[in-house]
Amino acid sequence: MKILVCISNVPDTTTKITFTNDNTQFNTSGVQFIVNPYDEIALSRAIELCEGGKGTVTAINVGDSSTDPTIRKALAIGADDAVRINALPRDAYFTAYQIAEYAKTGDFNMILCGRESIDYNGAQVAAMVGEFLDIPSISIIKKLDYDGTTATLEREIEGGKEVVSVTGKFIASCAEGVAEPKIPNMRGIMSARTKPLQVVEAVEIAEVAKVVKFETPAPRGTVKQVPAEEAAKLIDLLHTEAKVI
Repeated sequence: MKILVCISNVPDTTTKITFTNDNTQFNTSGVQFIVNPYDEIALSRAIELCEGGKGTVTAINVGDSSTDPTIRKALAIGADDAVRINALPRDAYFTAYQIAEYAKTGDFNMILCGRESIDYNGAQVAAMVGEFLDIPSISIIKKLDYDGTTATLEREIEGGKEVVSVTGKFIASCAEGVAEPKIPNMRGIMSARTKPLQVVEAVEIAEVAKVVKFETPAPRGTVKQVPAEEAAKLIDLLHTEAKVI
């Protein structure tokens, strides 16, 4: 069994977000990057499925050389090897296309990724990869079992759960519950230094989307405190100032 796991390089959740180049580009200065937490869940489940010599796990990332430390962490967690598509991930379409093109070169039984990246929260890549490869795409799964030929996946839906059975190749985006993220141990960290990390040049495709501008939320205004016994004043402020009632 061969599993391909998509890894995003995202800012740490405590990062203060700022933009440069007239608010058209994320400012990476001084930012600590990590493996996207949802992708870590997907990676952890892939490793569990391949334990005991049942298969191999390949991590793939679309990015420049600055993402290598993040990829090495994926190797330290337990991926057998890794691939970096040497290009900046300009949008979801571009990223999905690069992943799909590489997947065509390997006989992968399944492709896993996180439900979304925590920077853009787009949740688009998995479905696009499935379309490019003409394979089933199952979004936001909460459980994944595999018997060697058939995968059984569980999703949460309105008012209940949905169980999906897939035979053959597929891609699934993973959410919480699929697996517990694994913490790399010292042996994994040391072995990650020597595990294969292949660099592949990106395939040129037309630009279909372009970021026009980023905007941060407006800063919070001052808070007015109204004593509980002055309910009439509160109602007046909600009418005249907040204008929510």
